[in-house]
Amino acid sequence: MQRTAMIERNTKETHISLTLGLQSYSAENQIDSGLPFMDHMLEAFAKHGKFKLNLTCKGDLQVDAHHTMEDLGIALGQACKQALGDKRGITRFGACILPMDGSLARVTIDLSGRPCLVWQAEFPEWQAGGISVSLFKEFFQALTNNAAMNLHVDLLRCDETHHGLEAIFKATARALRQAVELDPELEGQIPSSKGVLE
Repeated sequence: MQRTAMIERNTKETHISLTLGLQSYSAENQIDSGLPFMDHMLEAFAKHGKFKLNLTCKGDLQVDAHHTMEDLGIALGQACKQALGDKRGITRFGACILPMDGSLARVTIDLSGRPCLVWQAEFPEWQAGGISVSLFKEFFQALTNNAAMNLHVDLLRCDETHHGLEAIFKATARALRQAVELDPELEGQIPSSKGVLE
C-alpha cells in the first residue's frame, strides 16, 4: 500500500504543487512555500511524522501571507485525506505531548471524517518569522477541514513564540504518525462501529 497523494491547487492567489507520502521515509524533503519560517515548520512536521513531503507554493505574498498559509493547509489536508483512502486498517487515533525548551504542546487527533479544530494557544509575540501567529490557526483550520479530522491543539506553556509553534508542529506530526499507522490486529477493517470514516 503506497498511501501517497499528489495535489495541484491553482487559484488567482496561490499555485501549489504537493506530494505527500504517509509511509516511513528517510529521504530529504523539498519544501518551498515562499515563507522561510513556514518551510522550517513543515520540515519539522515531515521529519517527525516520518512523512515524505515535497512542496512548492507561489503565493501573493505582496498582499500578505494569509492566502498562502490557508491554501497550504487546504492542500496538505486534501493530500492527507487522499492518501488515506477509505482508512482501512489505520489506528485512527493519535496523541503527543511534546516539549520544546520552555514550551509544551499537547496534540490529539481522531481521523474521524468529521472536521473539528479545538485551538487553545497563546503566544508572547504577535508574529514569528514575519508571519502573524493568527495565520497558524488559519493553517490548522484549513488542514483540519480538508483532512476531515478532529484535531485538538493545546499549548500548555510557551516561553517563546518560535518554540511554541515548533512544539505544535512536531506534536501534530507525531500524533498524525500514530493515527495513520496500520494496526495489524484490525486485519484491514475500518476502525469504526459504523463501518465508515467519512
